[in-house]
Order: sequence, then structure tokens, then C-alpha cells
Amino acid sequence: FQFFWLSLNVWLFGKTFLLYNQGLQYYYLHQMLGLGLCVSRASASVLNLNCCLVLLPMCRVLLAFLRGSQKVASKKTRRLLDKSKTFHVTCGITICIFSVIHVAAHLVNALNFSENYNEEFVTLNAANYRGEDPRKLLFATVPGLTGVIMVLVLFLMCTASTYAIRVSNYDIFWYTHNLFFVFYMLLMLHVSGGVLKYQTNLEEHPPGCFNPNKTLRQNLTVPKAFEELLPDYTTEPFPEDLPVPEPFVQNSFVRVCSEEPKFQSHFPETWFWISGPLCLYCVERLYRYIRSNKPVTITSVISHPSNVLEVRMMKDDFEARPGQYVILHCPRVSALESHPFTLTMCPTDTKATFGVHLKVVGDWTERFRDLLLLHSNQDTEILPIFQQRRYPKLYVDGPFGSPFEESLNYEVSLCVAGGIGVTPFASILNTLLDGWKCYKLRRLYFIWVCRDIESFRWFADLLCMLHNKLWQENRPDYINIQLYLSQTDGIQKIIGEKYQALNSRLLIGRPRWKLLFDDIAKCNRRKTIGVFCCGPNKISKILHKLSNSSNSYGTRFEYNKESFS
Repeated sequence: FQFFWLSLNVWLFGKTFLLYNQGLQYYYLHQMLGLGLCVSRASASVLNLNCCLVLLPMCRVLLAFLRGSQKVASKKTRRLLDKSKTFHVTCGITICIFSVIHVAAHLVNALNFSENYNEEFVTLNAANYRGEDPRKLLFATVPGLTGVIMVLVLFLMCTASTYAIRVSNYDIFWYTHNLFFVFYMLLMLHVSGGVLKYQTNLEEHPPGCFNPNKTLRQNLTVPKAFEELLPDYTTEPFPEDLPVPEPFVQNSFVRVCSEEPKFQSHFPETWFWISGPLCLYCVERLYRYIRSNKPVTITSVISHPSNVLEVRMMKDDFEARPGQYVILHCPRVSALESHPFTLTMCPTDTKATFGVHLKVVGDWTERFRDLLLLHSNQDTEILPIFQQRRYPKLYVDGPFGSPFEESLNYEVSLCVAGGIGVTPFASILNTLLDGWKCYKLRRLYFIWVCRDIESFRWFADLLCMLHNKLWQENRPDYINIQLYLSQTDGIQKIIGEKYQALNSRLLIGRPRWKLLFDDIAKCNRRKTIGVFCCGPNKISKILHKLSNSSNSYGTRFEYNKESFS
């Protein structure tokens, strides 16, 4: 996908480059700036496109609506919506690359404006006189100054978006990324300067035409790009005191100017590109703010082993589908910062409670845990509703769509989780526990890879309840559970009567993915199986590769991966 998008942008760059290199309306400006004009305008067209589209993947409400409505009926099309984060990152990288090209071209343009100052075309010049310091064009004009500030803002946003900074200090990434609003305001000012102009009276003044009173083409060299477009005009001035001979005027090889060239600044096209997506994004943010301005009621907080915290809450008129996620915002933890968490429990017709599980890693989750738990040394803290005043205010934005909503829409699904990546599947298993007959899903393969036994314990109760329910309904083959542990320390603690249903499904080591896929394909010949993964990139890449490979059983695997936008 990234290669396709980059190729599309390169094609757009080339088409715009040729337009400015061969367009007659840019003839005199091309004479002054050379290829710097073509490169700067071509890169600007690419930047307009990407600055327009980079905001759309961040319109979460719109994506959730499209995914949950009948507007997008095809699974393949809905899976494209799951690439929203990838598309956002790709647009961001493209903006960085072509911004470098755009800046380099304008540095050359500033130098050419100074050195090639032409008194014949005063309105065409950005410089005030020949030899003017190019730095004045960069720091003393609105386009130049806004461009310099935008480069600094873009540099901060790009460097803070790297994986190392996001992992080590998410706050830096969060605050610098919100500078995008400053970037767009500066962009609107940047394009309003009207530095580059085009000729408006081509009929009255063809580029390089003959003026009986003044030769405009003297000392000008026609570039090769215009040699085929322009006729061979005479370069000798016509005497001012003599009338122009009629045969000379009618000669097909000579065109006489009827007026001086007139130049006009381009209307800032960037407004057309970014105004729509920017307004859409702002309206959505306003809608989300209104929707989430009422704090939720926290019903219980449970501290699980391995630094896993479970928060259960209630909210009026809150509806969600299994696999969706919400964004939590706690003002006492951070005034502006918020984080996405997958719902592990969705509200139903019989209960209004919904919940999330979060791994305590990083400053935000640590401060959030300390505020929720009255005594941090307690393993479990469940408080009744009448003690809600002890909890800090918590705001929930969402829910928003994710790929795992599709897991119940396949006849056969393969769900693979790594560590805390099991949380998206918790809501799905809870939904099946309430009732599975109303869904299309008829067989579920559930694979969970954990580092140690403690990471497994908090989820074991749910697996046992679902397993026992299916056995009571005479559907033991509905779900196939395989649990893999990479460490054996403490394994004897879980082998007992409480988890007897899972003992035979507890394996040591890592899955043999190729054999696993072959076995599933053999048992489900000529069927389409949905593959859902939430875990480390290493596992994700292996599953993606195996899903795209062919097999001898006619089974088709469709790969899906959790990716918060």
C-alpha cells in the first residue's frame, strides 16, 4: 500500500512539473526562476493532497459509522477502513519527504529572485531590487516566515512520532502531535502571500512576441521546452518614427504585442484542499466533546496480577459492539492526554455495565492506577457505588470501530493474542457467553501466547465459564482453545480443579504456526476463515504471511490486525 501511495504522489509530482515547465502562462516566471518554479509547484500539489487526506483517518466517528452501517456491505471494503492508521502514517511520511523538496526549491527561488531581478516585470518580482539579501524573502515576508515556522513544527511532530519517543515518553508525542492545528493555521497564511504569479493576457501578449515600440525579448533565451511552442520571432527593434508595414504585420512568422504582459497571483488552492477535511475534523471533535462531557460512573476497580487493572463502569445511553474500543480521559491524571482501550465487556439488554482491562506501563497508567486504588498494595479493590466520591472523574469517548467486530461475522474465526493483546477478544467471549446462536460464527479457534502463568490467571475464569456453557449446550467443538506459555515457573499453581477444563489445553513453548494453519485449513475445506491478531509485530507478520499463502484444501484466510487510529 505504501508503495502504491508513493507511486501515485510521484505521478502527481511529474504531471504538475510538466504543467509549469511547458505552460505559456508561466513563461516569464520560468525565465526568472528556472526549474525551481516547477519543483516548488509540483511538490506543493503533492503536499496539498496529503495535507487534505491525513486528517480523514483521524475522523473516528465517521469510520465507526461507515463500519457499523450498511453503507459498506463488503468485508473487503470494511477491512480497508482498518488501514486508517497505516494511511495516516503514510500521508505523514509523504508530507515530510515533499516538504524537504519544497523547501529546497524555494531556497533556490529566493536566490533567483534576487539575482535575476528584472525591471521590465516589476510585479513579477518577489525581490525589491537586484542583489537583495535572500534571507529577507525568508524571514521578512508572510510566506517566508510562515514557511520557516511550519518547518520547525513539522520537525517536532515527525521526530516525536518515532517509535522510540512514543514508547519512552508518550506525553511528548501527544503534545507535539496536537501542534497540527498550528500547522494548518500557518499553512492557510502561507498560501495567501501570492509570491508566484502567472500571465493573464496571453492573447494580447503571447510570450516572446514582438513589440514595435520596445523589444521585450532582448537578452532573453528561450528554453528548449518552449522552442516547439513559439515561432522564430525577430529580435530587431522596429523604428518608433516609422509606421509598421502591413505585409510585416501579416507575416505568419511574426506576432506583434498589443499590450504589456499582465500578471496575477494564483488563488490559494490549498484552501480548497484542506478546508473540507479540516472542518469535518473540527465538527467531529466538537461532537465527541459534547458526547463525552459527562463523566461515567465507576462501579468497580479490580487489580489483577501482572500489573493488569480492570475498570468497570456505567454510562447513560452507552451502546457498543464486541471488539470496539473507547478513549479514556482522566483530568486528574492529565488535562489533555487520553488513551484508547479495547472494551473487554460490552453493555447488553440485561446489564448496562461495560469495562476495560489495561496494562500498567508508563506514567499515565501508573498515575491512573494510583488514583483508582485506595491502597496500592492491595491485589483487589472492589468498592460499592455509594463510595463513588473516592474515584476521580473519568470521561469516556466512543465507542469506535475496530477489525475485531468482524470476528462474529465469519463462520470460522481464528483469534490469536499475545500477552495483554487478549483484551479485544474478552468482549467477544463475553458476548458468546450471553448467547452465541444469533451470530454467524460457528467455530472459534482461540490461541493465546503468554510469557508467564500470572498473565493467564485473570482471563482463565472467563475461558472456563464459556467452555462449561458450551459443554452444557452440547457444543464442545464450538471453541478450540490453545494456551501457550514461554515460561514454566508457577505452572503447578494453575493445575487444579478450578481450571480443570483448561489443563489439557495448556502447552509449553510457542505455537508451530505453519502446522496450525494447515490443520485448520484441513478441517475447514473450501471455507473463508477470518484471522484476527492482537500482539507483537513478530507474530503479526508470521500470521499475515501465512494468511496470504495458498494451501491444497481450498481454504482462504483473511487477515485482520488490531490498530488503534
